[in-house]
Amino acid sequence: MLSKMEPDLTIIQQQQELARLIERFTPEEGSYPTAIPSLAFIRASQVSQPIHAVHEPALCIVAQGSKLVTLGQESYTYDPSQYLVASINLPISGQVVQATAERPYLCLRLDFNSGQIFDLIQNLPSTHIKPEPSTRRGLFVSSTKLPLLEAVIRLVRLLDTPEDIPVLAPLMIREILYRMIQDEHGHSIRQFAVQNSHAQHIAQVIEVIQSDYAHPLRIQQLADMINMSTSSLHHHFKAVTAMSPLQYQKQIRLQEARRLLLAGSTDAADAAFQVGYESPSQFSREYARMYGLPPKSDIKRLRHTLHIEC
Repeated sequence: MLSKMEPDLTIIQQQQELARLIERFTPEEGSYPTAIPSLAFIRASQVSQPIHAVHEPALCIVAQGSKLVTLGQESYTYDPSQYLVASINLPISGQVVQATAERPYLCLRLDFNSGQIFDLIQNLPSTHIKPEPSTRRGLFVSSTKLPLLEAVIRLVRLLDTPEDIPVLAPLMIREILYRMIQDEHGHSIRQFAVQNSHAQHIAQVIEVIQSDYAHPLRIQQLADMINMSTSSLHHHFKAVTAMSPLQYQKQIRLQEARRLLLAGSTDAADAAFQVGYESPSQFSREYARMYGLPPKSDIKRLRHTLHIEC
């Protein structure tokens, strides 16, 4: 019985150590970049409003508190017992749901890219690569394992010896990525680094939609680009993103319009046209459906809201 409990106790101790480290590097509310370019910390002392953003590929580990992430109609909650990974650019909303001044929300974010995953996979023995199932969601929550947690803590401790970062940080990040792709949900990451996989084709479509969001979506052209039928494109796109290409484009458009409005450089009608809407009234309806308020009211509320991202 004791041997069964010891790993759980060890993980708890490591989680507490990670929380102490993050708290030391985050003296106040906000997001903190570090001397390791792909590593950042986030701290919040209160529950937040939902924050909409495009989540780029990253590992997120909550050391204290908890967070709710929504992708399409799906919700993912994670806390110190779990970690979240986004393997591809995905429009999500994130909300800190457990945080107080005494026990603030503390989170670590480590960005990565498909090139790093591809390089890692190419150097793995074939026996380490599990059979690839069908296309999977590009975002998942998984139970935190001790080897991953220990590797992350070693990376964070490097911040105390900055002269070691150029040599040791890449090795430690490589180990962290290895632990991720070998985990039970690792295929959700590996699939984007496999040449000519359905997931890699969907990644190409996502890149086109993001760079050309203000123009009408031409599904047939996208399908031809990746040599898929339109029905196959829809199927695999939804498998990865939990939404259709049109829904993905709509979220990108509305997020960009919100950014323009928040910057104060334009009004709602002009923002609508800039992101590709021909009808300001349709824009206002879809904006209110996504953010809960019409553009003008939402921006007024947003300017009084603390922004916390992970």
